[in-house]
Amino acid sequence: MSSISRFAVPDLADLPNDIRTRILTVQEKAGFVPNVFLTLAHRPEEFRAFFAYHDTLMEKDEGLTKAEREMIVVATSAANGCLYCVVAHGAVLRVRAKDPLIADQLATNYRKASLSTRQRAMLEFALKLSTNGAAIEDADLAQLRAHGFDDEAIWDIGAITAFFSMSNRLVHLSGSPPNDEFYLLGRLPKH
Repeated sequence: MSSISRFAVPDLADLPNDIRTRILTVQEKAGFVPNVFLTLAHRPEEFRAFFAYHDTLMEKDEGLTKAEREMIVVATSAANGCLYCVVAHGAVLRVRAKDPLIADQLATNYRKASLSTRQRAMLEFALKLSTNGAAIEDADLAQLRAHGFDDEAIWDIGAITAFFSMSNRLVHLSGSPPNDEFYLLGRLPKH
């Protein structure tokens, strides 16, 4: 066991070129390597599939903003007790929303956060799906449509929720802690 995972963590030099390049690109941009990248890299095919789906869900701006996508991750990860995802995606949310308070508000009680009624409806649905998915009914989707979400956006809300429920469980399995660097990202303006 390493300090970032209950499972073997490969050396960067031993990784396939595409994975090593991706990790080095993230390190160059962020200034550090997020622990989850190294934790998942011990199974290259799963790493590729995980991040391909992650990027497909999280890097588009259609239907939901990138900040709204991160809101879903933070709120549902908090409900799932995933410290890593709350801290890491909370940092991304603060940066994308340009709001140093929003991630902490969502992680503790999204109902008290400064959100639009549309965003509140989005999170209510995401949390219901995350914590009691079998209770989802047609009326839940109708409620989202009443707030202006089309079927593509509703699918994205559900897919992000489901994907990060899996991600939360992988972090629970591996025991990966959030990198210290995440805690300060997006809290103070850059100078």
